[in-house]
Amino acid sequence: MHPKFAAVIESLQEKFDKLLAGPTYNFVELPKRMPESGVYLFSEGSTHHYVGRSNDLRKRYLLHCRPGSQQNQATFAFKLAREAVGIREAAYKAGASSRAGLAADPDFQMAFSAAKERLRGMDFRYVEETDQTRQALLEAYCAIVLDTQRRNDFDTH
Repeated sequence: MHPKFAAVIESLQEKFDKLLAGPTYNFVELPKRMPESGVYLFSEGSTHHYVGRSNDLRKRYLLHCRPGSQQNQATFAFKLAREAVGIREAAYKAGASSRAGLAADPDFQMAFSAAKERLRGMDFRYVEETDQTRQALLEAYCAIVLDTQRRNDFDTH
């Protein structure tokens, strides 16, 4: 492995530890002041569900779980709702399982609303990371170590 890359990879554990040791918040307790950029984690107790990254952590959190967020904004809630209605795989072609198709389905809409409500009660924590490359690597590192790949896919579409 190239020494420059190895040095970056080796430094990720410190940020990972900081993420897990950080305070947890929920929708009601979200601090007014947060770092702009970083990596975040949604958990329920000791079960870690989803890792993400953003250049506006507060806004991204609110997009994930506020009642008015749409399917393309609340990606984690969308994945939870898909699971709740029994759709495991994403559909990228028009049809009943596509985003547009699911948006028109009343059962899916109920599951989507319930998923956003569930997110509002989950533990949310974050760690600041402003460098975009390190942010991307840290997101992948956390997803692998915390075994959230089922919901953290890095597929291209």
